[in-house]
Amino acid sequence: MIPERAMMSHPSVSAVLAEPAVVRAFTALDALSAETTREQITICEIAAPPFGEQARAEFFRRRFCELGLEAVHIDPEGNVIGLRPGRRDQKVIVVSAHLDTIFPETEIRVRSEGGRLYAPGISDNAVGLAGLLAIIKVLNQAEVATGATLVFLATVGEEGEGNLRGVRHFFLASSWRERVAAFLALEGSGIERIISRALGSRRYRLTFRGPGGHSWGDFGTSNPIHALAQVAVRLLEYPLPEIPATSLSITRIAGGEAINAIPREASMDLDVRSVSSAELEAIEAFLHRLVQTVVEQQRPRRASSGGLRAEIERRGERPAAEVSPDADIVRIAIEATRAVGALPSLECASTDANIPIALGIPALAIGVGGSAGNVHTLSEWFDPRGREQGLKRALLMILALAGLG
Repeated sequence: MIPERAMMSHPSVSAVLAEPAVVRAFTALDALSAETTREQITICEIAAPPFGEQARAEFFRRRFCELGLEAVHIDPEGNVIGLRPGRRDQKVIVVSAHLDTIFPETEIRVRSEGGRLYAPGISDNAVGLAGLLAIIKVLNQAEVATGATLVFLATVGEEGEGNLRGVRHFFLASSWRERVAAFLALEGSGIERIISRALGSRRYRLTFRGPGGHSWGDFGTSNPIHALAQVAVRLLEYPLPEIPATSLSITRIAGGEAINAIPREASMDLDVRSVSSAELEAIEAFLHRLVQTVVEQQRPRRASSGGLRAEIERRGERPAAEVSPDADIVRIAIEATRAVGALPSLECASTDANIPIALGIPALAIGVGGSAGNVHTLSEWFDPRGREQGLKRALLMILALAGLG
């Protein structure tokens, strides 16, 4: 468990709610409902495939400038950053949403039916991105001044093989790390979730290579697909613990040249997740031992034919960590959730918040209202009804963390 590091004292959410500027901001959020939905549709229809977020990033660079943020720029990794200066504190509060989707480059058109919006990525994370812009708008319209500077951050590489590359760069390869007092990721729909536990993961590509040959004439030659099958069966027999919660999924298998040929190469992708770093280490060690055993068992029957070669490539790693339930940022999130009439639920997930949580920076991820379904599928949908509650919760958290100027 990661302790909360020292930072400024925070007002209660009830004290923030009593401020006239906050009342004005809430009224502005209600009035922005239709506009926020239109902006969400615009964002969703700008493709942002893995490692191809440039068009959406440029859109956010323009919007940040139009909304009056300062020092707006796209950093070397592709993140979009803009500042709304505070009045006194040198620390900054980061409000973030990720630009990328899981979907490859394709033309996206949002369809509206029965009050719902349908399109790949309409919830994850067009809703978080639209929420990011809505919050900047109402802060401006209601003339809300904050003590700490607010850094608005649109990140690349949150999904899949992006491996959190955007938020990693922000914290590990730039000068921001020591200035950040708190981090809040706007992630998907809902108003109950408070993601305070960072779900760890490791992704691997296992590849076997051999000499190949004819399925009859060269039978007995080491077969990469046979080796993969052996590994897959033994991985599925691994005794995954329920506590700490852990999963292991074989997500992709590829290889072979023809139905009557022993393949020269075959590969398999694995996704391993756990709330425990120790469990991730244990499974990785098991995988290496297992592969070595299978290579030895797959020695060719014919001495003249070559044996197998194996490669285990780690293709992604996300740290497992947790914000203390007693941390001030968690208290603020719980109060803000209750203030908008919802029941708070502390949960575990893999988000951009994984990196700051693992670094000991107070960080959470939250949904920003509405409801959604079929996420990460082509039939993904989002219902904007109730969105304002989620945005008000986010705004309360931001202002309690930053302090009013």
